[in-house]
Amino acid sequence: MNTHLKELIEIAKNDQAIDSYTPQLKAADKRVAKAKKKIDMAQSEFDHLTKDITDNEERVKAFEEQLTLLNEQLSSNAKKLKEISTEKEMKALSLEEDIAKEKMSFANEEIERLQGINETKKALLEEVSAKVKEASENFDSVNQAVGVERAEIEKEKGKLFVKREELSRNLEQKVFSFYEKIRIWAGNTAVVPVKKQACYGCYMKLNDKTYSEVIRGSEIINCPHCGRILYIESVSQEG
Repeated sequence: MNTHLKELIEIAKNDQAIDSYTPQLKAADKRVAKAKKKIDMAQSEFDHLTKDITDNEERVKAFEEQLTLLNEQLSSNAKKLKEISTEKEMKALSLEEDIAKEKMSFANEEIERLQGINETKKALLEEVSAKVKEASENFDSVNQAVGVERAEIEKEKGKLFVKREELSRNLEQKVFSFYEKIRIWAGNTAVVPVKKQACYGCYMKLNDKTYSEVIRGSEIINCPHCGRILYIESVSQEG
């Protein structure tokens, strides 16, 4: 087999080994993202409840201020009652008091209703707070485990990159550049075996002439259909 072809096969297999770690890294990142999403969801629920409680407290405060003003109005009306001299004025003052009392009744009912809602929401807030804590602890655990996993992967990839550097340094630059150009679009299938007279990159059948050239292995042969570099595996490998 052509020496350059042997070297290309070796560097291609090394590159495939490097690329084989990509799915593992993506899976690890997904685990971290999933754990982070749980925190974000729990935190969003916590923030929403907190906002609802704060808004209700502000509304209670507004109703309490309204009650203060209405009480002042009723006190003022009680003083005016002594100064009333006509039935018309009496009716007007009585109507004003009835309206004020209705407003006070509504305000008290709303205060009671809002405070009841807040009691329920505060109980939920404790549950959600625990959920946030649990999600945060889970994220830290997952993130730590993934960090160890990534470090190990990067260590192994580092060894493969060192090997790649050695292989590319020994390979004729023109041949290496040719391989790299194919890798741009073919990825880790730039160099593929021929099985059952077919390119295992595009799975198209080779004509007899090309197939015989690949078998000889005296030159670097490209697939006439897709352009990948071809080689013949041993009979045992071809199965």
